[in-house]
Amino acid sequence: MTTTSPNDSVIVPSPLAAISLKLVGAIAILVALIDFLTLLFPPDFSNRAWQLSTVTGLVDRGLVPLVGVALLFTGYWIDTSLGRSARKSTLFLDARFWTCLLSCLLGLIFLVTTVLHPNNVRVQSRDALAQVAAEAEQATADLETQLNSDLAQRRAQIDALLENESQLQAAIASGSLDEAQVAQIERFRSNPQELDSFLNSQVSEAQTELQTQISDQREDATKRLKSEATKATLRVTLSSLLLAVGYTLIGWLGLKRLLAMVR
Repeated sequence: MTTTSPNDSVIVPSPLAAISLKLVGAIAILVALIDFLTLLFPPDFSNRAWQLSTVTGLVDRGLVPLVGVALLFTGYWIDTSLGRSARKSTLFLDARFWTCLLSCLLGLIFLVTTVLHPNNVRVQSRDALAQVAAEAEQATADLETQLNSDLAQRRAQIDALLENESQLQAAIASGSLDEAQVAQIERFRSNPQELDSFLNSQVSEAQTELQTQISDQREDATKRLKSEATKATLRVTLSSLLLAVGYTLIGWLGLKRLLAMVR
């Protein structure tokens, strides 16, 4: 809100605008600090997943107090323009001083997260990739066990037909075996080595197909994890760096200005 002088067209800021900006700025800062404290509680610094989620949450919320600081200082600037800003006897009684200190502290915090976050993401990504590799190895071992079991079961079924003629005839009569399968069984009867070659060939084909699926799934999971790690590192690290620069500059320049005013 502004007022206009009757003698000219110069726009003069309204005291209400200054009060509103300072009030909204202070509320934004306090609400953000409460949000930060809630995010940090309960602390679990030894848990890397907690560190990552907490840092990400802080960075995502980091712009709110920065806007609050800007609004607060804008309100004080309007007060100064109107000549309503009384000089404090000591900086400790000036809200701007504590706001600058808070800004410097937040700048330091975001600078630390800029350094630590990439390493945490790297370690978490490494652990996730190791888990993917372990799961792939376990799936391969389970595959070997299952194929060996299927091979033994299949061999037992064929051996039963070869050793029991009545069972073979019953299977033929019921339609469970077609002519090609019957001829194949007769070849197995005359040449047992052909049975071994046949079963080993079937197992080898199934093993190759399933191992290809496991390998493809592992490769897809690895690519996805690496992509997510890269995105998380770039987004959070760059945002944290920008916030660190913004808070530090505002805090340092503000303190420099306030110290110059009291000299």
